[in-house]
Amino acid sequence: MKKIMIIDGGPRRNFNTASMLQKFAEGANSVDSAIEVKTVRLYGLDYKGCMACMACKIKGKASNLCKFKDALTPVLEEIAQADGLVLGSPNYFGEVTGQMRTFLERLAFPWLSYNDRSLTAPKRMPVLLIETQNGTQEYNNCNGYGSMEYCITQALGQPEKLTAYNTYQVKNYDRYELAMFSEPDKRRYREEHWEEDLQKAFDAGKRMAESL
Repeated sequence: MKKIMIIDGGPRRNFNTASMLQKFAEGANSVDSAIEVKTVRLYGLDYKGCMACMACKIKGKASNLCKFKDALTPVLEEIAQADGLVLGSPNYFGEVTGQMRTFLERLAFPWLSYNDRSLTAPKRMPVLLIETQNGTQEYNNCNGYGSMEYCITQALGQPEKLTAYNTYQVKNYDRYELAMFSEPDKRRYREEHWEEDLQKAFDAGKRMAESL
């Protein structure tokens, strides 16, 4: 059975990032219900970033899979055997969330060889990077997945990227100190684009499933 792993790096279970990832899953399942699509919420796990233990670099025992044991270990093991990978995160201060960043450290550092600087994952596979952000496309200062995108490209293959811009931060703007944002403008943009963004995620799920 083919398997796609979805990694949700957002804190909220039912908001922008989670909705995009759910639509991706629906798209993948629409192609073949036999494909297993599993979602892991990083905010529900107790784990750390790279511990610099160097266990993945020991001579004669080098591994491209992290050796540090915690709640992230089985997730990394599943990804190593998966057929597709989806990473989703909101934009925090121009980058992915801290949980996504620490996850990526654990995922990618074992790929890196300090002998020849190559990056080799246990298995190459299609990858989709999903990002949701409050900023508009015109005023976008986001670095997104940053240098980690290079690691992903070298080790897994060129990822597809999908960004939802100008998303709602909250459902009721009247409750919060958010005067720099025009709620009517945000609502208008959402009404015009949000369903389109969800459809793009659905279509991306179909494409990945069809490619397996």
